[in-house]
Amino acid sequence: MNDSTALLSALRTKISAEVDIEAEGLHRYIVYTPFMFDDGDHYVVILRKEAGSWVLSDEGHTFMHLSYAGIDLTAQTRSRIIEESLASHGVQNVGGELRLAVPDEDFGNALFSFMQALARTTTVAQITRERVASAFMEDFSELISVVIPPARRTFEWHDHKKDPDGHYVVDCRINGQPVPWFVFAVNSTDKCRNTAITCLTYEKWDYKFRRLVIFEDQQDINRKALAQLSDVVDKQFSSLGDKERIESYLKTELLN
Repeated sequence: MNDSTALLSALRTKISAEVDIEAEGLHRYIVYTPFMFDDGDHYVVILRKEAGSWVLSDEGHTFMHLSYAGIDLTAQTRSRIIEESLASHGVQNVGGELRLAVPDEDFGNALFSFMQALARTTTVAQITRERVASAFMEDFSELISVVIPPARRTFEWHDHKKDPDGHYVVDCRINGQPVPWFVFAVNSTDKCRNTAITCLTYEKWDYKFRRLVIFEDQQDINRKALAQLSDVVDKQFSSLGDKERIESYLKTELLN
């Protein structure tokens, strides 16, 4: 099919009037659609002819975008769910490039299936990331709860007078010493930056407190953000995995 007007009509009929195409060389088109990632970037869709057959491709953009967003696509469970989602729409993952052959020049239905696959992939990746984050917070809460008695700990604490809207939340505030401990669970670069800001804000409000940070995996944190946080905390553990050392520290430093 060489008639771009007819091609555009076929795509718009099935998807949306907002679909547009732009020729980029021989038998190659950029397909513009209204669909996008959560951050506002649009999906990349290329329609090109290979060995006499038409193919829709993201040219590796979808996985690259998700990786830049901090989503680990190599995690076993996440990888399996994404591959199953792609397969259900007939989309292949070829070295990170998502591809769908266009059968019988049925461009409208092919694009519809391809967009469903991209949307499903990004949704699944986001959901699984949230599940991982939730599991980490549950493990963090359980660890603290095992060691620190209920009367001495408050999860999701913030100062209701100075911060009534809860902009500067402490994952766990531990009392019972001359000054309280603020304990933070950090599982992303954004959380790392927010924790540093929270500590500095309470300093500005003339709070007297000590700071403990427990990372899910310190190696995943941006080095600059990590350095900024390290400057304002008293103690940090690089991973929640070393529970025995963390429990020993909590008992020795926070309970005495």
